[in-house]
Amino acid sequence: MSNKKVPESTISRLFLYLREITELAKINIKTISSSELGDRTNLGDAQVRKDLGYFGQFGVTGAGYSIADLKKSLEKILGKDKKWNVALIGTGHLGTALLAYSGFGRHELDIVAAFDADAKKIGKKFGDITVRPISELEKLTKEKNITLSIIAVPAAEAQGVAETIIKAGIECILNFAPVSLNVPEGVKVRNVDFSRELEILSYFAANKGNGRETLK
Repeated sequence: MSNKKVPESTISRLFLYLREITELAKINIKTISSSELGDRTNLGDAQVRKDLGYFGQFGVTGAGYSIADLKKSLEKILGKDKKWNVALIGTGHLGTALLAYSGFGRHELDIVAAFDADAKKIGKKFGDITVRPISELEKLTKEKNITLSIIAVPAAEAQGVAETIIKAGIECILNFAPVSLNVPEGVKVRNVDFSRELEILSYFAANKGNGRETLK
C-alpha cells in the first residue's frame, strides 16, 4: 500500500467498485478492464487506476483485473472480510427504525447492543436486543467486542454521548444528530444530517430551470 494518505473520496469510490464487481462475479464474469469498471461507475479509467494505485498493483496490462482477486482485495481493504459489532445509542423513532433495518447484515455490520438514558425505554426488547442504560456502554463494549457506534439522540445530547462512546474505547462513530461533534484526533466521525440534505435539495428545486441547479 502507498504511504500517501488515502482521500475519503477514494474510499467511497472503492465501495462502488466492489459493488459492481460483486454483481459481475454473480454472473460468472472473470475479468474487467479499468475502462469497463469506469464506465459502470460513471468514472474514467484513469480515476479507477489512480484509486486502486493507493493500495498496490492490481491487474495485468492488456488483460485487465481478475474479478475474483480484485473482489477479495477490496473486501480486505474495506474491512468487509469480517463482521463488525455496532452499538446504537438512542432508541427513539430513528433508533428503533435502525434496529429494525435488516440490511446491515449484508454489509457485515451487526447491531449487538442498544442504549438509552430514558428510564422508560430501558428494558424494552427489539428482537434479541434489550435496551440498556448508557452507563453500561463501556462494560458491554468489552464484552461484545464493539468497534463501531451510532448516535441517534437529540442534538443537545450528542456531544455528551460521543464523549461516553470514546471513553468506552470506540473510535468510529456514525452521527445522526444534527450537530458537529468535538472529538479527539484519531476518532473518526461520519455525519448523516437528513435536514441538511433536504435543504440542499430544496435549493435545487427552487433553482430548477434557471441554470443554477447543476451547481456542486
